[in-house]
Amino acid sequence: MKYQLAQINIARALAPMESQIMKGFVDQLEPINALADGSEGFVWRLQTEEGDATSLQVFDDPAMIVNMSVWDGFESLKSYVYSSEHLSLIQAKKAWFAKLSSPALALWWIPEGHVPSVEEGKAALARLTDQGPSVDAFSFSKPFAAPVV
Repeated sequence: MKYQLAQINIARALAPMESQIMKGFVDQLEPINALADGSEGFVWRLQTEEGDATSLQVFDDPAMIVNMSVWDGFESLKSYVYSSEHLSLIQAKKAWFAKLSSPALALWWIPEGHVPSVEEGKAALARLTDQGPSVDAFSFSKPFAAPVV
């Protein structure tokens, strides 16, 4: 069996998406998502008809937004996140998002072709928070290799 890498990241917006505070983030959504879509190793991302997932409310907190995607492997996702224009979003996140007290990102391996649900992503975040990094949920700083079957 082959595996792909799923990721979820969450953030608590400092203001509604249509606010002036969030304008710098919102203005970058389309080009950054297009960059992901065209990146080597990209497989899938969570999105609504608007082309992103910012309108999805999957947490009780309406300010919490979610992003999920699937990649062919760890290196392709890492390259997109840290070696592309996406890095500028990470560097500016304090302007738009509150610091969370628990992990905001979780990575986990899924069977090739599987599309993860938001509930699977939330469960991965909970595992990482409760148990620390493992093959079931990990981060960029402590990655785990795909299962060998």
